[in-house]
Amino acid sequence: MTSTLVVPHIVPWLLILGLSFFFGLAFEEFHARAHHKRPGGVRSFPLLATVGGSLYQLDPAPPFLLGVGLLGLSTWLALYYWHGMAETSVEGLPNVGLMAPICNVIAYLIGPIAIAGPPWMAIGVTVAAVLLLTARETLHKLAQRIELFEIVNAGRYLLLTGLVLPLLSDKPVTTLTTITPYQIWLAMVAVSTISYASYLLRRYVVPTGSGLLVAILGGIYSSTVTTIVLARRARTNPETRREAQSGIVLANAVMYLRLLIVIALFDRGMALALAPWMVSLTAAGALLAFVWYRFRGAGAPSAPPIAQVANPLGLGTAATFATLFVVVSILATFVMRRFGSGGVYSLAGIIGITDINPFVLSLAQHSTGVIPTPVGAAAVLIATSSNNVFQSIYASAYSGGKTGLAPVAGLLLLAIGGLAAAYRIG
Repeated sequence: MTSTLVVPHIVPWLLILGLSFFFGLAFEEFHARAHHKRPGGVRSFPLLATVGGSLYQLDPAPPFLLGVGLLGLSTWLALYYWHGMAETSVEGLPNVGLMAPICNVIAYLIGPIAIAGPPWMAIGVTVAAVLLLTARETLHKLAQRIELFEIVNAGRYLLLTGLVLPLLSDKPVTTLTTITPYQIWLAMVAVSTISYASYLLRRYVVPTGSGLLVAILGGIYSSTVTTIVLARRARTNPETRREAQSGIVLANAVMYLRLLIVIALFDRGMALALAPWMVSLTAAGALLAFVWYRFRGAGAPSAPPIAQVANPLGLGTAATFATLFVVVSILATFVMRRFGSGGVYSLAGIIGITDINPFVLSLAQHSTGVIPTPVGAAAVLIATSSNNVFQSIYASAYSGGKTGLAPVAGLLLLAIGGLAAAYRIG
């Protein structure tokens, strides 16, 4: 009986001591490497956390004593900072920074956080503080690499997802389609998020020489853009022709996985119906690309120039996607009601000439009730097959025929496989 009462009460205090000691150890190690002497460390932080936790435990509602202690600590840290600003380092800069005062305040608050909140909250705060403290050089280098327009793009993404999306109505505004403004914007956000993540990885993470890896990320971003970029490289750089051939097939094979992920966000039933076929097509395309790359000679490794890839978060891109989404949704609904599944299949074949994302997402958004799931799934596969056929035409046209028959054959095989899967589903 005694153990059941003691253990729950002692666990937060053990967590306080362990986390604050870990934080203090990282704090001292970081400043020791920089040859700085700053207030705080393996002794101070556990004491601060214990004091903070004790004051909160004594007066939890409202935490008046905790506030008094925080005020006293902040006053001392403000005096320390003001004194440090008067001193200068060898470089002539103020011999003080905000990290030391902030870390002391965090150490003080670890105590009440561990007592008042769940364990993951105290652990998360501590780990985040340690990572931000010790990754200073890495973060500063990253900040120097990131250009101003990338920060603007990140702001656009937050604007599109966090501000515009919640304000849109989730009710249909026309009888021509059941799609709502909220669903239109949500579809655009889903596609843009995947493309934006791929764009950032290509620009800042993936090594420049990782040709096939860049082709994979290019397929996630846009298989059409990647096909055109690789085809142009095959035309201007003959030594990279084999890599371009393999990359074109690989980028279009990855397209199936990208579409499957987006479909799963809106229609799990359709995603489950498509999953075996689309995963198989991705595996088949990846195998074809690997075999050609491995056994036919890859040439000099060289990734597609990232500078030619536009950021997917432009307002013009969003407006174009939203417009196409609405038009395609209305067309799909009209064709299904007027011509049945055959009309939807014909529309899917025609849509394959252009960007198939709006068409695929319109099927996933309102397939139930208007377009049956098997018909929608088959139409998706027909659209991807049609798109692969035209991708092979793009590859030959933009390379001036320099890519040869390899990517054309690979993409046509994927198209035939997609049509066979559509026949089985439909």
